[in-house]
Amino acid sequence: MLVSHAAFLAQVSPEAAEKLIVEFQKAANSLEIMPQRHPWLSGEYIPKNAYRFILFQKRYMLIFQVIDHTVYADYVVDCRQDYGWLIH
Repeated sequence: MLVSHAAFLAQVSPEAAEKLIVEFQKAANSLEIMPQRHPWLSGEYIPKNAYRFILFQKRYMLIFQVIDHTVYADYVVDCRQDYGWLIH
């Protein structure tokens, strides 16, 4: 998902696409220490206390889960888009 967001953005601004990737890396790397500090993702069709999220670069959300001591990045979404499919 990150690749498709960056590829789309690169059509308009390669610099903005590079910044998106750098900011994602910062957000993902921050999960090495206490990923549980981030809030739970909630919604009608989202399993309770299963997914957490972190916002980066103002409008992107990294949705992840922590299982045992491993962080799994499941989705990168642009919060400006409709992601109803994600929760059904």
